[in-house]
Amino acid sequence: MVQMGKIIKEKRIAKGYTQEQLGKLLNVSTQAVSKWERGGTPDIELLPDIADALDISMDALFGREAKSVEMAMAKALKEMPLEEAFRRAYKMCWAINAGLAHEESLIHDSLDNIKYKDTDHKYFSIQVMDQGILSMRLAEDFRTFFFMPEPQGGLQDKLASMEDLQKVFSVFADMNVLKIIFYMYSRLNTPIDASLISKNTGIDEDVVEEYMKLLKNTNLVDITYIETAKGNVAAYTFRNENAVVPFLCIADEICKKLVIDYWVQFERTKPLFY
Repeated sequence: MVQMGKIIKEKRIAKGYTQEQLGKLLNVSTQAVSKWERGGTPDIELLPDIADALDISMDALFGREAKSVEMAMAKALKEMPLEEAFRRAYKMCWAINAGLAHEESLIHDSLDNIKYKDTDHKYFSIQVMDQGILSMRLAEDFRTFFFMPEPQGGLQDKLASMEDLQKVFSVFADMNVLKIIFYMYSRLNTPIDASLISKNTGIDEDVVEEYMKLLKNTNLVDITYIETAKGNVAAYTFRNENAVVPFLCIADEICKKLVIDYWVQFERTKPLFY
């Protein structure tokens, strides 16, 4: 990011700003501006504001071709501790949300400055447009981000058949399945047998075996067999956490009926399925 610091300094001087003046425009200290110019990394959510204040494009701020901006952001995240990188990545998501909204107030509105009227998990920024769909859960202690560019030819033909989708929904509609899922996710990703699942869920062991076969058929469980003195024993490992956890979060959003729209933009001129 040394190159970015040089660019900030050059453009600041070209605009006739002192470090103090640029800091005031960006609501940061003079010391922060000085740190950037000496090679420090600005907060990612500030980058659009810095570019605006210096009257340059984001590409020019990075000193790279447009296709390399994303790589520069990736490099910045790579150099951070993971906990900080996840927090920063969510702020990048907010920047995507603000940019696609084409709303000046959002671009200048930091996540850290959002004022919640209460602490429930129900503040969302939502965009439903012909070009795609975006949804952000903004609660400080429960944040999610969903983004889908409009699939070529529409969404409906890209989905599994209604019959296959119904099978997935029916599996998650079973209370015993939910008990098994919540127990399996309470453990590290290690194989466990039906007796341990039974002990911790209160579901009969034979019934657990049947449910695990069902979950295997829906691509949620891997089954391996361990040879013991008593013969082969089936051990189960849960999979597809990357799909199941978002599924549960979205179901939670629907169940609570607590959505307060921090920002909503619905500008579709065509149906979602066509």
